[in-house]
Amino acid sequence: MSKRDELHQFPLYQKAEQIYKITRGLIEIVPADNEFLQETTVRFMMENAMIIPAKIAGAQAVELYDLKMENATIIRKAARELYVQAGSLRFEEAISDQDYIHLLRTEIDEFRLLFIDWVAGFDVWNYIKDNWGLFNPPGISAHDKDPDDDIPFNPNDFFNLDDEE
Repeated sequence: MSKRDELHQFPLYQKAEQIYKITRGLIEIVPADNEFLQETTVRFMMENAMIIPAKIAGAQAVELYDLKMENATIIRKAARELYVQAGSLRFEEAISDQDYIHLLRTEIDEFRLLFIDWVAGFDVWNYIKDNWGLFNPPGISAHDKDPDDDIPFNPNDFFNLDDEE
């Protein structure tokens, strides 16, 4: 099975795709002549709905904990913003069909539960220390000595640069 097929069968990715499709349906009922909603809410909702599956694909393509966590953070932000943006449409008189709003928010709630389990499965031992301190595994600090600093490395030995002179 290809990596692409694995991704498309991954439940979190499938849920993200559902969220994207529901978001597309929801924005279709926003009146086209409501310039304010079109330029703000609709635009940002589509942006967030597109970010989620893209970042899941990115996180699935890497093994390092810090890179997975960075993607997970962006996914969380986009999903939370989308949830709020959909909720804000409840107060728009121009939106008569509230079912899409409820459906989208329910899907995001279900996505959140899958997301929690997914992040819990990240391998905390497969990491490169994040010197910014945001995406280190538990127990690792940005102020800790980097264990890679003890590995002797001379680029001249590795690339045989001394031989070229």
